[in-house]
Parts: sequence; structure tokens; C-alpha cells
Amino acid sequence: MKLLLDECVVRDLKRDLVGHDVSTVVEAGFGGLENGRLLRAAAGKYDVLITVDRNLPFQQNLGSLPIATLILISTGITYADLKPLASEILKKLSTTQPGNIYHVSL
Repeated sequence: MKLLLDECVVRDLKRDLVGHDVSTVVEAGFGGLENGRLLRAAAGKYDVLITVDRNLPFQQNLGSLPIATLILISTGITYADLKPLASEILKKLSTTQPGNIYHVSL
């Protein structure tokens, strides 16, 4: 699966998402794009956007795009905060569908 880590997600999380093709927003050439433009640019090129932005579903019409969104719910956004979610992220990826929003927490 092709995964895109939002700019607000620490890039170190890539190494924990084994078995997937993972890129950061910057690596994908989307650095600096606002949420709406980022989602439109990523749709069709990536299967899932992974973010910590809990407001994204209220700001964008995510259901209209062919990309799933995983929102990570944690006490912080450092690698130490997000690493424990890696196994839950991998489980959730097996059931994601385009246009849907999923929350991942412990």
C-alpha cells in the first residue's frame, strides 16, 4: 500500500510501517501544500494519508476523494509518542477503504 505521512507526522514512523511504500509529504513533492490541495494532489497516487490533524475531517470533504485518511490519536506528536501506534496502524491498513476516515489510538 502507498502511504503518505503528513508534514505533522514525524518521518521516523516510516521505519515502523513495514511492508508498505511510505513517503513523507516533502519526499512526495507536496511540501507546503495546504490540506485541500495536498489531499487532491495525493489522491490517486497514494492509498492512505496518515496525519495527527484531528480537525482535518471538519475542514475537508474527505469522503469525496479516492484516498483513505488515518488520524493518529496520541498524547503528543514525537516519535516516542507515535511509535506505540505502529502495530495498530498496520492492523487498520488491512481494512481501509478510499474516502473513509479512521482514528488510530491505543
